Amino acid sequence: MRNILVIGSGKSASYLIKYLLDKSETENLHITVGDLNIVNASKLTGEHKNATAITLDVFNTKSREDAVKTADIVISMLPARFHIEVAKDCITFRKNMVTASYVSDEMQALDGEAKSKGLVFMNEIGVDPGIDHMSAMQVIDRIEADGGKLILFESFTGGLVAPESDNNLWNYKFTWNPRNVVLAGQGSAAKFLQEGTYKYIPYNRLFRRTEFLEVDGFGRFEAYANRDSLKYQDIYGLEDIKTLYRGTIRRVGFSRAWNVFAALGMTDDSYTIDDSENMSYRDFVNSFLPYSPTDSVEIKFRHALKIDQDDIVWDKFEELDIFSPTKMVELKKATPAQILQKILMDSWSLDPTDKDMIVMYHKFGYELNGKKHQIDATMVTLGEDQTYTAMAKTVGLPVAIAAMAILNKKITTPGVLRPITKEVYEPILEELEDFGIVFNEKKVPYLGYNSLNI
Repeated sequence: MRNILVIGSGKSASYLIKYLLDKSETENLHITVGDLNIVNASKLTGEHKNATAITLDVFNTKSREDAVKTADIVISMLPARFHIEVAKDCITFRKNMVTASYVSDEMQALDGEAKSKGLVFMNEIGVDPGIDHMSAMQVIDRIEADGGKLILFESFTGGLVAPESDNNLWNYKFTWNPRNVVLAGQGSAAKFLQEGTYKYIPYNRLFRRTEFLEVDGFGRFEAYANRDSLKYQDIYGLEDIKTLYRGTIRRVGFSRAWNVFAALGMTDDSYTIDDSENMSYRDFVNSFLPYSPTDSVEIKFRHALKIDQDDIVWDKFEELDIFSPTKMVELKKATPAQILQKILMDSWSLDPTDKDMIVMYHKFGYELNGKKHQIDATMVTLGEDQTYTAMAKTVGLPVAIAAMAILNKKITTPGVLRPITKEVYEPILEELEDFGIVFNEKKVPYLGYNSLNI
């Protein structure tokens, strides 16, 4: 049998492993799932005769090498920073590899060796990055094949709660890593192209410069800019494009309220707060506000942020119970961001019956035969339950399909790759449609920079 090694059995691995198990008989597969916590791995493999769960410590060289040696292809579902040691083993033992993560500098440095050994190292084959690459390149290539010239490309993705589980004033719950949500946008200014001009949005303005989006059947959303949209200019071959922008999707009103946390400094992760373990939530909020011998924390909060008492934004903060004098931080030497994350997890953790949702939206503006045109493409995927989530579906299925295509020699181009060529994206997008991951395209009047109200 052909052995597929899956390293990591976290939240994004459920659909991936199910897909491979469903194919195991017809494709003569044995799936080995390695994880430091064998209980997690065993839950996903179950009692399937073509699967084995093993304890695998990626920092134990012998354990890792032994697992890689016996595989025909390796899928790493580890956090991105841990891929590189697995990748080096794959070079040593001549194994193809698949990850859903962005190509790091360390991974890119292996490109020459991968090519010389004829190995396929497919990266960025999840949802974002992944499905965004493939769906964008499919339309871009089609427009250019018809003689069109791209002048605008905007792309947005969001992990949200499904409408039936959307039951708080923020219209948001954590469907992925909460820490990444709290720290979003920090580190550098967001940069993008707008009508041929380089534009920058510093972190302190990021959540007040948003664009509205309408998705048929799901209503209105907003989007704020990702850190660096310009890196896609070269990847997508859009050197002459006038507008290039990528953003993160939320429900309307989220960003305005979140900006309060950013303005106060509650998302800062660069220092720790003294005696944080003995602070109440109210103490934490008060630590960012000026002293007053008479005004309450609530009054100081509203005054500092210029929030009226009848403003819906105020209701959102009250809903989080951040002014509670009895709820305790209980985190020692914690950063503001860590404390904020704990507070938000009280209110934004998914309930056992909640379902999640992935929303993706692309805008393509192009010139053809002397006229300007625009195509908008949207994709919405809903989760089934807490195991088979929309996030796991849109991350895991492209990874699994790509791994099978490489194993069956349908994808053969060697090197450190992204899924941006027809050899890769056409068959994968076609198969994803069988699982309900479908883009709906419509032609709309070209709006140019007016569609980007930032």
